[in-house]
Amino acid sequence: MQEYIVSARKYRPSTFAQVVGQESITSTLKNSIINNHLAQAFLFTGPRGVGKTTCARILAKTINCLNPTPDGEPCNECESCKAFNENASFNIHELDAASNNSVDDIRNLVDQVRIPPQAGKYKVYIIDEVHMLSSQAFNAFLKTLEEPPSYAKFILATTEKQKIIPTILSRCQIFDFKRIGVEDIAKHLAYVARNEGVEAEEDALHVIAEKSDGALRDALSTFDQIVSFSGNKITYKDVIENLNILDYDYYFKVTDSISKQDTAEALLIFNEIMEHGFDGQEFITGLTEHFRNLLVAQNPRTVRLLEISKSVVKRYEMQAQQYSKDFLFKALDITNRFDLSYKTSNNKRLHVEIAITQLINLAQTVNGTPAKPENPSYIAGTAIRKEETGKATAHEIKEEVKKPVNYAAKEQEEKNTQAENQSTGSVAAERVSTYSRKANNSERLNTNKKMPVNISLKKTMEELKKLKRERENQKNTEVPVVETPFTQEQLEEAWKSFVVSYKQKSPSFSNTLETSKPELKEKFTITFTVPNVLFVQDQLNMMALKTFLAEKLQNNQIRLNPVVAKADEIKTAYTDRERFQKLQEDFPQIAYLKDKFRLELGY
Repeated sequence: MQEYIVSARKYRPSTFAQVVGQESITSTLKNSIINNHLAQAFLFTGPRGVGKTTCARILAKTINCLNPTPDGEPCNECESCKAFNENASFNIHELDAASNNSVDDIRNLVDQVRIPPQAGKYKVYIIDEVHMLSSQAFNAFLKTLEEPPSYAKFILATTEKQKIIPTILSRCQIFDFKRIGVEDIAKHLAYVARNEGVEAEEDALHVIAEKSDGALRDALSTFDQIVSFSGNKITYKDVIENLNILDYDYYFKVTDSISKQDTAEALLIFNEIMEHGFDGQEFITGLTEHFRNLLVAQNPRTVRLLEISKSVVKRYEMQAQQYSKDFLFKALDITNRFDLSYKTSNNKRLHVEIAITQLINLAQTVNGTPAKPENPSYIAGTAIRKEETGKATAHEIKEEVKKPVNYAAKEQEEKNTQAENQSTGSVAAERVSTYSRKANNSERLNTNKKMPVNISLKKTMEELKKLKRERENQKNTEVPVVETPFTQEQLEEAWKSFVVSYKQKSPSFSNTLETSKPELKEKFTITFTVPNVLFVQDQLNMMALKTFLAEKLQNNQIRLNPVVAKADEIKTAYTDRERFQKLQEDFPQIAYLKDKFRLELGY
């Protein structure tokens, strides 16, 4: 029976051309050999399984080759190459520093360096895991490494360069090996599969390559494991089953159910994942990566960042078109937060289920599909309240902001409306007023309780149509432009008047304006500072401010320019010391009184 050799040893590269994923390093080494510019010591550093020791052996074999090829490769036919391939070369010595890390081991190596080679040009010493040497051993090795004999070459290999003392690093030519790409590993696995007579699916090889984390040796070991499991035919299903990996399909299904806002389906899919023995954090981490891949797949320039098979890339490109960037950014934030807080959660399953429900709620918010209220009288009552209390819709506000307002006509219209309501005793207005007062008392928060509005829907719709017609007629009326000039002082006086008169209606809005100083700019533009963007989006209160200033200053061309303050500009004083400092800025005499009475401040 033929002896079995693992793929990592059987397909170990014997030339620089066979090394996978390290083209820049192999090209540099070959050029050094061709031009005879060999350094006295080399340091190969990088992650595990990327070819450090393999390149060290190829370099040692090539510089001792009697008939190297013109492109700097060993011939594999001369006596030196054959002796190396049979592990019988006396010119190449390997030392494992993990188990031979004492001063005596290095002294023995230094004694061997003094003996020149009996055959060949160089004596090459390969020291693997060199970072494991003790500090005394490093010091004993320093002098020999700095001034070795002309026939001696040292090749050091390590996975942890930071543990090597700087005096050793300064005496070596350093080569940083990188992790091997998924595509390169998948191609090499396909080459090994063809040579071994194994039929393998492309998706299956990509999963093995992703699982190896850039280490070709790990990928070959996993390949042998899968072959032992499934025989001469490797399928995608066999790989994810043997390696216990979550299938891409689960993430595509979950995101589809999130898009459809189907909470039940999403939770059932997660339950199926848990029944297969997967950890909740593994799912949430994979879902985060899935959203990242969707974001990357939206741009043709970044699609190449997806290190997956072409068939899966197409699925990502198709699904990515269903989501906006805003949704994906917010979804990434949610999954990342739940991933970080997973370990501190007592109920792990519930923790992930809350994340799923928040994603579904996010999809509902971003897509703009609010929940439908069950009570039609609530809709009618709200519509009447908005129309009869003079509060326009967002679209109407946008239209009115564009055009100057005829304040005299508006005032006359309000007087007529009030007189009509008083004469007819409008039941609708009275009930709407009652509803508004209750809304201010926070009774409208109870959505299960029916609102006290008993106006018929038919009558409500008729009144709405009538009001809309009147508003359209008012929009079509040409309004004269009034541009009365005013000064900064007049603006500040009008501003204070508005704050005082508007405090009862909206205390928070008035308090914000009270702490913000308006500045008059060109073309009647008024700039002032607000604490956050919510005040900028408060169109109703902004419209009230603009209307008041226009009437007070006799200028309907005023433009408001609210500016959101930076965090440090709106810092609130919480402690006694901070309050004292703020008072001292406005009233310097306070500092004198503090010193006079020998007062101490708290924190």
